[in-house]
Amino acid sequence: MAAKQQTSSQSGATRLDKWLWAARFYKTRAIAKQMIDGGKVFYNGQRTKSGKAVAIGDRVKVRQGFDEKEVIIVELADKRRDATFAQTLYQETDASIETRERNTLARKQGAYFSPATETKPDKKQRRQIRQFKERI
Repeated sequence: MAAKQQTSSQSGATRLDKWLWAARFYKTRAIAKQMIDGGKVFYNGQRTKSGKAVAIGDRVKVRQGFDEKEVIIVELADKRRDATFAQTLYQETDASIETRERNTLARKQGAYFSPATETKPDKKQRRQIRQFKERI
């Protein structure tokens, strides 16, 4: 049984969309394919196709919501397993971690300093908003 649960690093190449799915960056392979085709995933600094064969040591930049992670492929897998196994498939770069933490802090601070409106705009304010939007 243990021999069947080995990763595909010994057996050959793994597609990029399968690897992203196995590494739990995306919930389904279809979503991983959409993100690759939509330009949200960069493989070694370039846009690529979802069928691209990945190799150990390559860099993958993945955008998820507000966050953008740059990871180095440490191990290959084409089957989805538990999250602890998925975290062993890649290593996030130090620059990526630092950038994500800085962006998270900036978003939190922006939420603290943004003015909270308690009421809806009244009729005069709605007219002013509409005039402003139509001007642009």
